[in-house]
Amino acid sequence: FPGPFTDVVTTNLKLRNPSDRKVCFKVKTTAPRRYCVRPNSGIIDPGSSVIVSVMLQPFDYDPNEKSKHKFMVQTTYAPPNITDMEAVWKEAKPDELMDSKLRCVFEMPNENDKLNDIDASKPAPVLNTSKQDGPMPKPHSVSLNDTETRKLVEECKRLQAEIMKLTEENRHLRDEGLRLRKVAHSDKSGAPTALALRENGFNPLPSLLVVIAAIFIGFFLGKFI
Repeated sequence: FPGPFTDVVTTNLKLRNPSDRKVCFKVKTTAPRRYCVRPNSGIIDPGSSVIVSVMLQPFDYDPNEKSKHKFMVQTTYAPPNITDMEAVWKEAKPDELMDSKLRCVFEMPNENDKLNDIDASKPAPVLNTSKQDGPMPKPHSVSLNDTETRKLVEECKRLQAEIMKLTEENRHLRDEGLRLRKVAHSDKSGAPTALALRENGFNPLPSLLVVIAAIFIGFFLGKFI
């Protein structure tokens, strides 16, 4: 059965009787709710054949699911003056029956086949060699891609400039802290040290925040790129 399976898919089964006697046939399936078989039983004359249409109902196809659906064509010689088909199958002996089993195969069309079908369904394009038409315009997707790329590059440059600025400020604050420590060590008393730190307005907390901010911006930049 070829896909897609959004509509009824019909496959024909040809049964031929090579014998010189009439043959009764019956078609069975392991999934009767999924298939419609017409005719599902009947009689084939000697040397004749019959076409059985097997119609698969629409369903959601899963390529990872293996098909377990099977069909069985059961045949037996027709008795003379047959009147009741059901009685033939009930009265038939096991050694008088012949079974032919078939396994269902679901096939989805390839992408190339889909493209070929779409191209074949489209009307042929009208060619115009006039010079007034000019060159074909470029697809909009190209300019959009270029614009997005430029935005990304500009954003990266801006983030790098922010990181350099924060690094410079952090270096300046670190140098200021070292200078104040030297002043504190040169002073013998501890009170003036604290006073000197407060007078110079040095606070180690902003420096730590700048370092953490720089780390987060660097991590974000790596993820963004």
